[in-house]
Amino acid sequence: MIREFIYKYYIDPIRYGQPYTLVDTLTYAVILIICVWLIYRWLSRSRIAVDREFVYALIPWVILGGLLRVVEDTGFAGPEWGILLTTPLIFFLIFALAALVLWGLWLFEKWQIITGFKRAFGIAGCIASLVTLTFLLWFGISTTRVDWMVAATILSMAAVSTGVVYGLIRYVFKWEYVSDRLYQLLIFGHMLDASATSYGIDLHTVRYVEQHVVGSALITTTGTAFVMFPLKLLVITPGIWILEQYRRSDESGAESGIWYLIILAMIMVGMAPGIRDMLRMVLYV
Repeated sequence: MIREFIYKYYIDPIRYGQPYTLVDTLTYAVILIICVWLIYRWLSRSRIAVDREFVYALIPWVILGGLLRVVEDTGFAGPEWGILLTTPLIFFLIFALAALVLWGLWLFEKWQIITGFKRAFGIAGCIASLVTLTFLLWFGISTTRVDWMVAATILSMAAVSTGVVYGLIRYVFKWEYVSDRLYQLLIFGHMLDASATSYGIDLHTVRYVEQHVVGSALITTTGTAFVMFPLKLLVITPGIWILEQYRRSDESGAESGIWYLIILAMIMVGMAPGIRDMLRMVLYV
C-alpha cells in the first residue's frame, strides 16, 4: 500500500510529467520549508552571513534552475538524465551545485586566494546561466525555432503588471517598504509567472496547461488563465506584509538571516517557473 501511494503521488508524476496533486504540492511545500531552515543552520555554522549581498548572488542560480528545466523540456538530456531536471529533483540538483561552488569559493577566500566570495559566487551563477541559455538558443535555432515576439510580449506583460501591483501596494496601501529592491524582485518574479501562464494557455499557438492544483482549478472555473494575476496578488500582498512584520520585529536579532532566505524562496517559486514557461514558449517545446 505504501509503495503504491509513493508511486502514485510522487514517482509517477515525475516520471510521466503529470500535473501536481494536493498531496505532492503540500509535501513539496513542507520540504521547501524544512530545506530553508536546514540551509540557514548550515550557513550559520559555516559563518556565512545570510544578507542582501548573498540573496543577490543567489538570483542567477534561481535563473539557472528555470533554464535547466527547459533543457529537460527539449528532451536533449534523455529520459535517464532528464529526470534529474524535473521538479522537485531540480531543486536538489541546483542546491548541490550551488552549495559546492559556494563552499569552494568560501575556502578560497579563507585561504586568501580570492576576495569577495559572494560576488564570485554570483558571477559563477551568471556564467552557468549564460552557458545554458546559449545552448537553449542554439537548440531553438537548429531544431525548433526562436520566437522573440513571444519573449517580448510576456516580458511586457510582466513589466506592466509589476508596475500596477507595485503602484497599488505603494500608493494605495501606502506601504513604503515595498520600494525595497527585494520586494520588487518578488513582485516581478510572480508577475512573470502569471504572464507566462496566461500567455501560454490563452494566447500561444501551442496550448500549454497549468500543472499546479490551485491554479488549474481556478482556470477551469473561470475559463481563462488570466485569473493567475488576481491569484498572485492575493498571495504576494499578504506575503509581503507578513515578511515586513517579521523583519521589523527581528531587525537586530540573530535570526534576521531567515528573512532573507524566506524572501529568496518566495522569489524562487515565482521567477524560476516563470522563466521556464516563457522560454518553453519561445522555443516551442
